[in-house]
Amino acid sequence: MELATVRVKWAPGKWTTLWPSGDPGSRHTLILAHGAGAGACHPLVAGLRDQLVAAGAFCVTFNYPYTEEGRRRPDRMDRLLTCHRAVAEWVRREVCETPVLAGRSMGGRMGSYLAADGDPVRALVLYAYPLHPPRRPDRLRSEHLGRITIPMLFFRGSRDAFATPEVFDREVRLLGVATVIDLDGLDHSFRGRGHRADEVNRRLAEVTVAWLETLGPNGFGKSARSGA
Repeated sequence: MELATVRVKWAPGKWTTLWPSGDPGSRHTLILAHGAGAGACHPLVAGLRDQLVAAGAFCVTFNYPYTEEGRRRPDRMDRLLTCHRAVAEWVRREVCETPVLAGRSMGGRMGSYLAADGDPVRALVLYAYPLHPPRRPDRLRSEHLGRITIPMLFFRGSRDAFATPEVFDREVRLLGVATVIDLDGLDHSFRGRGHRADEVNRRLAEVTVAWLETLGPNGFGKSARSGA
């Protein structure tokens, strides 16, 4: 699918590319951030974006600076957050005042920091949130989650090495604003035997949009924690 692009300045002399897709008049505007090892055009991200649009959402994908510049190593967190915030500001100015911040792995984590800092956000959708590095459950990335007061939707694969069950249950599942969708047999990339990528992306998108339908325009509504 060939999409129009937008260039956004995130720092003096620094620009990144956005791919807006769908109907900007949709009830749901999502900013979908990519993970550490896959840019906005990777099938993991672009495929999910296309399914979100098919489910009725307006979706904006973008590149973090290191991806835009063709580098493989992720930027420092301050650069990631500055770029992410600039993209969100463009979306608020051009499309929707309170977008939903969504993201694969690292991209979802960056969105959660923005929400914890009080950026105007309707909700968070976190696809494979990287709660800790593989085999290092002592190095948690959850200290800020308790400060988030808007609804959060977590998709967690049962084989995700970045979110072991006991740590995830303790740090995430009991958060009062968290809804958790358990994906049996899937790993951190949402891959698993017998699961086609397009089918997984379609399910992620349909569940995401159905959940957003339960929320009010500012993120509050009848959402409650659940599993599936």
